[in-house]
Amino acid sequence: MNKIDELSVKSIRFLAAETVEKAKSGHPGLAIDAAPMAYTLWKQMKHNPKDPEWQGRDRFVLSAGHASVLEYSLLHLFGYGLTIEDLKNFRQWGSLTPGHPEYRHTKGVETTSGPLGQGIAIAVGMAMAESKLAAHFNRDGYKVVDNYTYALCGDGCLQEGVASEAASMAGTMGLGKLILIYDRNHITIEGRIESTFGENVKARFEAYGWQVQEVASGEDMDAIQAALDNAKADTEHPSLIIVNTEIGYGTAKQGKASAHGEPLGDDNVKAMKEFLNWPSMEPFYVPDEVYANYKAYAERGAETEEKWNALFAEYCGKYPEMKELWDKFYNPNLANDVYDSEDYWAFEDKPDATRSLSGKQLQKLKNLMPNLIGGAADLAPSTKTYMADMGDFSKDNYAGRNLHFGVRELAMSAIGNGLMLHGGLRAFVSTFFVFSDYTKPMARLSALMGVPLTFVFTHDSIGVGEDGPTHQPVEQVSTLRLTPNLNLWRPCDTVETAVAWQSALESRDTPTCLSLSRQKLPFFERDSDQIAAIARGGYVLRDCRGTPEIILLATGSEVAL
Repeated sequence: MNKIDELSVKSIRFLAAETVEKAKSGHPGLAIDAAPMAYTLWKQMKHNPKDPEWQGRDRFVLSAGHASVLEYSLLHLFGYGLTIEDLKNFRQWGSLTPGHPEYRHTKGVETTSGPLGQGIAIAVGMAMAESKLAAHFNRDGYKVVDNYTYALCGDGCLQEGVASEAASMAGTMGLGKLILIYDRNHITIEGRIESTFGENVKARFEAYGWQVQEVASGEDMDAIQAALDNAKADTEHPSLIIVNTEIGYGTAKQGKASAHGEPLGDDNVKAMKEFLNWPSMEPFYVPDEVYANYKAYAERGAETEEKWNALFAEYCGKYPEMKELWDKFYNPNLANDVYDSEDYWAFEDKPDATRSLSGKQLQKLKNLMPNLIGGAADLAPSTKTYMADMGDFSKDNYAGRNLHFGVRELAMSAIGNGLMLHGGLRAFVSTFFVFSDYTKPMARLSALMGVPLTFVFTHDSIGVGEDGPTHQPVEQVSTLRLTPNLNLWRPCDTVETAVAWQSALESRDTPTCLSLSRQKLPFFERDSDQIAAIARGGYVLRDCRGTPEIILLATGSEVAL
C-alpha cells in the first residue's frame, strides 16, 4: 500500500467514524474495517460520478445497508455530489444521508438495501439483467453490454434465507459477472457469531457452483485486488471473495460487538486518529492530496464512459435495427403505445378464470413489449405466466425471456427488483396468492423504491377451498392493500384483466399486484365509458333508477356474486 492509498483508506474510515459520531447514531464498525476493500473495488470499477445513470457502468450493491456511512463516504470522495454538510446531517430529517442507502434519494445509490440479505438477491437480479441484455445486443467487436455487478455483504446477510436462495440460483445460472465480497468480521449485534453461524461458508458457496477465494487480512489491498482479478477472469461462475477483518479496526472497540451499531465516542475517535497517525484532529478533515487522488479516478471513469459512447455510436451506425430496439428496451413509456393494438382489446365473450385471461393477455404483450421478461416460482403452468416461443433463460441461453425461479419465492421477488433496477427490462414475477407472504418484504421494498415490478398472484379467493385452509388466501388482500404505493388489482373478467395489465406496465414508480382467480368467472358487457372508468380502480358496473338504498362494492370473483 503506497502513501496515497493509505491516506485514501484512512479518509473513508475517519469520515465514517465522525459521521456516526456527529449523529450520535449509526453503525461505524463494518464501514471502518471494510474501507480497504471498498476503496480497492471502487477505484477499479467502471463508473462516472458525473453521469451516475450511465448505462455501461458497473453496479454496486451495499447489502449490509446498515453500513451506509461507507457508501456515503465513497460517494463524497469520488465526487457524486454529497458534501461534508450532507455527511454531518447523517440520519437527520430531509438529509441525503439516511440511515440506510435509499434508491432515487441519493445519487449513486443503486438500490435501497432493505433487510439483510435482500441486497445479495437484488445483485443477482442485476447480473441476470446484464446477461440477458448482453446476449440480446452484443455483436462481434461490440460489447455494448459488459458490466459487472458487485455486492458487499456481512455475516448477517449470509444468515438470511433470501441470500441462500439467491446464491443457489446464481450458481445454477452461471452468472460470471457477479462478484460478492464478504466482510467476515465475525460480529453481529449480540456478539461473536460462532454460536449461531458456524458453517463452512466457503464449502457452501462452492456447492452452489461459485468460485470462492479467501483473503487472510482485510488490510491487504494487493491480495484483495488479486482476488478481484481472479474473479473477473472466471466467466463461468459467480464469485465470492471472503475477506477476514476486525470490526472497527484501529479503534478501542476493535473486534467488539459495541463497534457494530453505536458511535465510538469522541475520545475513541481521537485515540483512533493517534493510532493511525492521522495528520489532523479536526473533524471531517480530508487532505487535499486525497481529494486529488479520488478526482483522478473519477476522471478515469469519465474517460471510460467516453470510450463506451464512441463504441456505442459506431455500433448504432453499423446496426441501426439494434439501435431502434435498444431505444425500445430503454423507453420507460414503451407500454403507453402498445395498447393501441386492436388485438390487445379483442376479447371472447365467455366465462373463464382470470388467471387464464391474464395468460392470454401476456401472450399478446410478449410481442408488443420485447423487453418483457419474467416467470414463476415453479408454478408457471398454474399461474399462466409462460411466454410461448420466447425461450428459457439459463446459463446455456441468456437470451431467453422465461425465468424459472424454482421454489424460491423470496429470491424471485428480490431478483425481480434487481432486473428492474439494472435498467432495460420490464419484469414480472408470479406465484399463488397465498404465497404472497413470501414476497411481501420485497414487494414492500419495490413500493419504497418506486420500482414498478409486477406481481402475478393466482388462485385468489375461497374458491380454492379444496386445498385446505393453508391455501385459502382470504386475508392476503387486506395486508397488501395496507402497503403504501402498492397497487392491487382483483379483476372480475377479461376486460378488467386487460386494464389491470395495462395499468401495471404503464406504471413508472408504483409496483402492481394482480390477484387472479382459479375458477371461471362470467364476462360482463360494458359501454366505452365504463371501460374507460376501470383504470380509476372503481366504477359503476350496474346502476339503478333514482337514489340507491344500498350500494354493493365488490372486486374479483365476488363481483359475479
